[in-house]
Amino acid sequence: MLCFSSTQSQLLQLTLFHFPRLLLNKEEMAKDVEAGTGEYTAKDYTDPPPAPLVDLEEITKWSLYRAVIAEFVATMLFLYVTVATVIGYKHQSDPTVNPTDAACSGVGILGIAWAFGGMIFILVYCTAGISGGHINPAVTFGLFVARKVSLIRALLYIVAQCLGAICGVGLVKGFQSAYYVRYGGGANELSSGYSHGTGLAAEIIGTFVLVYTVFSATDPKRNARDSHVPVLAPLPIGFAVFMVHLATIPITGTGINPARSLGAAVIYNKDKAWDDHWIFWVGPFIGAGIAALYHQFVLRASAAKAMGSSYRN
Repeated sequence: MLCFSSTQSQLLQLTLFHFPRLLLNKEEMAKDVEAGTGEYTAKDYTDPPPAPLVDLEEITKWSLYRAVIAEFVATMLFLYVTVATVIGYKHQSDPTVNPTDAACSGVGILGIAWAFGGMIFILVYCTAGISGGHINPAVTFGLFVARKVSLIRALLYIVAQCLGAICGVGLVKGFQSAYYVRYGGGANELSSGYSHGTGLAAEIIGTFVLVYTVFSATDPKRNARDSHVPVLAPLPIGFAVFMVHLATIPITGTGINPARSLGAAVIYNKDKAWDDHWIFWVGPFIGAGIAALYHQFVLRASAAKAMGSSYRN
């Protein structure tokens, strides 16, 4: 006959009481993993309905105008810090200013890329809960194509972003008036030796990378499915901006943001800044549209789901 102490008896009772629950939890965890794939299935998730094309009721809500103000301020801060970094680097690396060590002075292209990527990380983190943290007309356009935002919200965002960019670059010119025009005003220009087709392709691909990252990092289905892998959305978005700048600064100075290109061109206002300005609107909008369609209809298979639901009805 087995004899147990009082402590052992209590442990045995707890084990017998909780063992069925442990088995049940284990079975539920096994169901969450697809056989042979190791992929986690989504839990308690349904796709949110698409945003209405025109939502007149939205105009009456303060939340819309608060979001528009957030986009304006965020884009202004973004342009101020990044363009100031560009002007500062060009001044520090100017051979006439620093003839002995000009090539190694300043933050360099790597530092400029970090300034753009780091500011996007900071500002998306700060404004995501208010406006979604677009800070870029191309991102807004991509989300509109995917029916994530209404037409009214998209148009107001783009206007606010463009005005914020102009004000941000205006601040740079006001604070660095002695160097602003001398060092090109931070305006995007097609570098010599590159064709318009190459510049356009660079902007398309660069913006595709950015907007594709935005969709992937903010996908609610992915967040539900991969809840065991926490992702801070602003971080991959900021890194995407950083990496794209490393690749395309030598080609176009890296636009991938029509508001950024417009703000610098308006304040600098020289012929060279306007000659190829169309590239910095057409390229980002094409890249954003392709990224939106790719994510929604290929990766998320929205078209197939819609056809399947119509057949079931």
